[in-house]
Amino acid sequence: CGKSAIYDASIDIPQKGWSADSVATFNVTISDTTSVHNIFINLRNTTSYPNSNLFLFIQTHSPSGAMLRDTLECFLADTKGEWLGKGFGALRDNQILYKQYIRFPEQGEFSFSIQQGMRTHSLEGIASVGIRIEKAKTK
Repeated sequence: CGKSAIYDASIDIPQKGWSADSVATFNVTISDTTSVHNIFINLRNTTSYPNSNLFLFIQTHSPSGAMLRDTLECFLADTKGEWLGKGFGALRDNQILYKQYIRFPEQGEFSFSIQQGMRTHSLEGIASVGIRIEKAKTK
């Protein structure tokens, strides 16, 4: 974690695969509504992951009950099939920008839920999924 991170957590995915109905949920307490923030999705995949991309469904619930649902496509390999991200051996770590320069509209607990959106019921090769929220550096 860098000193700009206000939240950084991941959940390990079982080796048998990430079930389409399994949801990774992260509850984040936000107190700063004046600073701008960046939100990243952290993904760790194995080199045996069968695809070059990963679709995620992300739901955000605010303390007041407002809900936002997004679909995010994450590229894990380039067009030549070379793995993106950092790492060596069989694991690769990717930090994918989800939201940039946002202000949280209210204080309190926000809930971020991440679900895999591929056409495979049990998706193998994803080792962990997480979220990182950091204060954006001002220009």
